[in-house]
Amino acid sequence: MNTKYPYTSKRTVVYAKNGMVATSQPLAAQAGLDILKKGGNAVDAAIAVAATLTVVEPTSNGIGGDNFALIWHSNQLHGLNSSGPAPSSISIKVLKDQGIDEIPKFGFTPVTVPGAVAGWVEMSKQYGKLPFAEVLQPAIDYAKNGFTVSPTVAYYWQSAHHIYDKLLKDEMYGSWFDTFLKDHKAPNEGDIWFLKDHAKTLEDIAKTNGNTFYHGKLADQIDAFSKKYDGYIRKSDLESFKPSWVDPINISYKGYNVWEIPPNGQGLVALMALNIIEDFNFKEKEKLDVYHKQIEAMKLAFADGLEYISDPKSMKISTSDLLSKDYAKSRSRLIRKEAEIRTFGKLNASGTVYLATADAEGNMVSMIQSNYMGFGSGLVVPETGIALHNRGHNFSLDESKDNCLAPNKKPYHTIIPGFLTKGDIPIGPFGVMGGFMQPQGHMQVIMNLIDFKMNPQSALDAPRWQWMEGNHVTVEPDVPKRIVKGLIGKGHLIKVEPNLGSFGRGQIIMKNPKTGVYAGGTEKRADGTIAAY
Repeated sequence: MNTKYPYTSKRTVVYAKNGMVATSQPLAAQAGLDILKKGGNAVDAAIAVAATLTVVEPTSNGIGGDNFALIWHSNQLHGLNSSGPAPSSISIKVLKDQGIDEIPKFGFTPVTVPGAVAGWVEMSKQYGKLPFAEVLQPAIDYAKNGFTVSPTVAYYWQSAHHIYDKLLKDEMYGSWFDTFLKDHKAPNEGDIWFLKDHAKTLEDIAKTNGNTFYHGKLADQIDAFSKKYDGYIRKSDLESFKPSWVDPINISYKGYNVWEIPPNGQGLVALMALNIIEDFNFKEKEKLDVYHKQIEAMKLAFADGLEYISDPKSMKISTSDLLSKDYAKSRSRLIRKEAEIRTFGKLNASGTVYLATADAEGNMVSMIQSNYMGFGSGLVVPETGIALHNRGHNFSLDESKDNCLAPNKKPYHTIIPGFLTKGDIPIGPFGVMGGFMQPQGHMQVIMNLIDFKMNPQSALDAPRWQWMEGNHVTVEPDVPKRIVKGLIGKGHLIKVEPNLGSFGRGQIIMKNPKTGVYAGGTEKRADGTIAAY
C-alpha cells in the first residue's frame, strides 16, 4: 500500500472565454469539455463530469450516492436537492429493539435512498441541451474500455482496501472486493482499470432516462440484495423518490451574495459563520487575529448547525432566523481573545466530489456528489457496480433531536455546492468537498476571494485549518509557525496534519462581469484539473 499522500504542487489560474470545467480528476474534466464542444451547455457538461467521476473516482462518489446542484441559467439561480430519505421500514424503535444505539458506518442500516441518478435526469430534463444518453457516453466508455487511475484516487482506493480488509468480513460485502480489487489488490497510480458492471449499469440508465434505477431492473436488484441481508431499503422506497427544486439561501457578505442549498444540507453553517465574522475588518490573511476569529466563528456556527439542521420539515428553528443579521451580531459578541468551547444559541422556535462548469452562454453549475466516507456503506449491489452510500450514519437516535431518525426523513447532509453573485450579477460557482470540512472550506475560500482579494487559484492554494471538536483544530503544514504558536497561546489545541486530503478539495470558476472571461482555480490537494477553451 502506498501510504504517502500524493501532495501536488500549486497550479496557475486558468482563463478562458468559451467554456470551463473544474474538477478533481483530469479524465472527468476533459469529458465535460468534450460535451461543451459538442454543443452541450454547462448543465450537460456537469452531468457528464458527475457520471464520469463515478467511474474514474469511485473512492469519493458513485451511482448509489446523492447530489446537490446550484445552476445559473436564464439569469436566475436554481437549487436542486437530490438527496434521498431513510427507507420507510426503518425507525429508532426498530433499531433499538435490535440493540443498536448508534447508527453504524457500514452495512444496510445507514443506507438511504440514492438520489444521484435522479439528479442527473432532472438536470438534463430541465436545462440540458443534448440527449441524456449522449451526455452519459464518456462515463460509459471509460467504464467499459478502461481508464488510467490518477495518484490521489489510487491513494484513497488503497486506503479503503486496507480498512475494508480488516473490518468487512461478512459475505454481503463480497461484491465490493469483487468489483474494486483485482487479484486481491487495489490499483496503483497509472494502472488501467475496468468497471464492466458499472458500464452496463450506466448504459441501462442512459437508455431508460434513469427509470431502471427507480422503477425497473436495477431497482429490483437493489431490492433483492437488501432483502437477502435483512436490509431496509426496498423498491417502493426507490419508486417514491423524486429530487426537489429548492430556493437557494443566501447572505450578503461585504458587497457580495453567498449562496448555498438550504437544509438538509449544511451550507447554512458556512453562511452563519460568514455572518458572524462579517463586521470584523481583515486586510492581511496571515495574521493570528484572522485565524482565531475564523475558528471561533465557525465553532459558533457549527454549534447551531449540528443542533438544528435536519430535514426541513423537522427543524424547530427557521433558516431565516438562523441567518438573521441581529442573531449573527449576538453570536459575534461572544468571540473573545481566548478559544472557547461553544454551544448552540437559545432561539425561539419558529421554524464528496465537487465540480464546476461554465459555458459560452453564461450558464454555470456548482455541483457536488458523494457516497460519503469514501465508498460509502461498503456494499456493492452484485453485478451492477452500484456502491450504496451510508448517509443515514448522520442521523441521531435521540428522539429529542431535530435530526433524529424517522421513516422517509432526510438526514443532516454534509455535501454543499456554493455560488457567488454581486447583486443580480453572477460571479460563479465554488465548492470544497470533504465531510464536515466543507462549510469550513467555503468560509475560508470566500474570505480569501473577498477579504484578501485573491484570485481563484490562490484562494484554493492558501493554507487551511479545520475545527474538529471542542478546542481541537488541525492545520496544514504551511500555516506559519508563528500562527500555530499564537493559536496555542490562545487556548486552541493545535495539531499539524500532514495529510492534505483532510482539508477538503475545492474548485472555483469566477466570471469577469465586464469581459465575460472565466477564471478558474483547481485543487492542489487532489488530481485537480481545469479543462477550458
